[in-house]
Amino acid sequence: MSMNPVDSNDTLEQATFAGGCFWCLEFPFERLDGVHEVISGYTGGQEKNPTYETVSSGQTGHREAVRILFDPAITPYERLLEVFWQQIDPTDAGGQFVDRGPQYTTAIFHHNEAQKEAAERSRRQLESSGIYAKPIITPILPATDFTPAEEYHQDYYKKSPQRYAVYKALSGREQHQDQIQGMGKQEGERPTAGKKKSSDWPTTS
Repeated sequence: MSMNPVDSNDTLEQATFAGGCFWCLEFPFERLDGVHEVISGYTGGQEKNPTYETVSSGQTGHREAVRILFDPAITPYERLLEVFWQQIDPTDAGGQFVDRGPQYTTAIFHHNEAQKEAAERSRRQLESSGIYAKPIITPILPATDFTPAEEYHQDYYKKSPQRYAVYKALSGREQHQDQIQGMGKQEGERPTAGKKKSSDWPTTS
């Protein structure tokens, strides 16, 4: 089942990001003002009606991703881009952290030309920031059909907080954030320590 959640409210917009395991992308976006909904799902491939099992094979072309319904008057798309970059390792072509395979690779899926331009601008700023020594390889792609993941995956950090905490602690994601972004354990916040100060982290406004 594909989705188009903005049909009922034309003041809201969609944003779609793939950043490895979708469990870890829900909280950083859901905590932002102006974000109405964050849905975990599958996108980018050709297979119809993908499931967790089929996507996990790495053969469908789909990535795990989140689709965000947000009010750009409260939280602009550029802010979502900042938060997205802070959650991932954009130099990893083989997956994200402990999760390996094409289904866990990163991507920004733009829904219109303005989002495409903003994403390209933010990627150039990240490249020129000097935060990463390796090339930024996260692609910027047109948004395609998005299939929501199974219900047990939605808001997993709320439904299974202990299992989520163990997974995240062992995944390597937080350690990467600590080292590169100076974010500590406050997802979605600007860096305050580490290799780059908050004033060094690129903004897209």
